[in-house]
Order: sequence, then C-alpha cells, then structure tokens
Amino acid sequence: MPETSRPDVASTTPASTTLYSERLWLPVWWWAVGIAVAALLAAEVHMGRPGLVSYLAYVVLLPIPIWLSFWLSRTRIEVIETGGVKELHVGRAHVPVGLISRAAAIPASAKSAAMGRQLDPAAFVQHRPWVKTMALIVLDDPEDPTPYWLVSTRRADDLVAALK
Repeated sequence: MPETSRPDVASTTPASTTLYSERLWLPVWWWAVGIAVAALLAAEVHMGRPGLVSYLAYVVLLPIPIWLSFWLSRTRIEVIETGGVKELHVGRAHVPVGLISRAAAIPASAKSAAMGRQLDPAAFVQHRPWVKTMALIVLDDPEDPTPYWLVSTRRADDLVAALK
C-alpha cells in the first residue's frame, strides 16, 4: 500500500492475518428436519383454511427454521495476528495469545467429563452440542478470574497449533 500524507486516505489499522478460522455450522440434517417440521405445520394450517390466506402460513413458517439455523451457526473461532500480536476470537470474546499458558485438544470421549464434574464454574465455555471435540485453553492472567476457556471446535489440533 503506498504511503500518503492525506489523513483521509492513510490507513490507520495495521494489516491482519487470519491464522485459523472456523465457523460452527449446524449439521445439514438439522436444517432439513427444521424445514420439514415448519412445512408440516404450514400444511396443517393450509388444510384447515383453504384459500389464498392459507398460503400465508408457508410464507411465515418456512423462514423461521432457516433463520434459526443461521443464528445457531453464528459462532466463529479465529486466531488473528495484527501487527505482530496474535489474538484468539471465540464469538464476541477475545484474548491475546500472550495470556494463554497452554492449550490442549479434548477428544469426544473426554468431552462429558470436561463439561461435567471437572468443569470449573468460573471457566468461559462456548459449547455447541453438535460439535464432538473441544479445545481447553488455560489462561495466565492475574487480573482475570477466568481460569480457562473450553471451546467447541471440529479441528481442535489445528486450533492448538495456531495458538503456539
């Protein structure tokens, strides 16, 4: 990018590089089931009230599972490097990688123990039940009472590697 002395054209933010990115989409069959249930409800309304007004049920009910599926799939996990500083972003939460002491992948077989009796109540948890694996990210920040983050991710090993 060429340098300029004009403040309205000059870039104020350093370039950022995405080292890891993942979106926790719902499984396709959840989308299909939601649309099928909405279509069935709309068909019941259609049978009970013939005429042009009965098609309104399809217009109103079919977008609801599509919107709900997008809303449930909104969580994004990213490791971004900006100006030499790496940050982990999980949804709206973020933490500099310098405050992370260690990270580990949690397999599907250990997920119930990590989310059950071993879970610290002060931990930050971003859990999605349709994602089988998780990542444990232990923080080393004396000002933050959160001991660790427990994050659902389909590629836990890749996330752990991006944090190192």
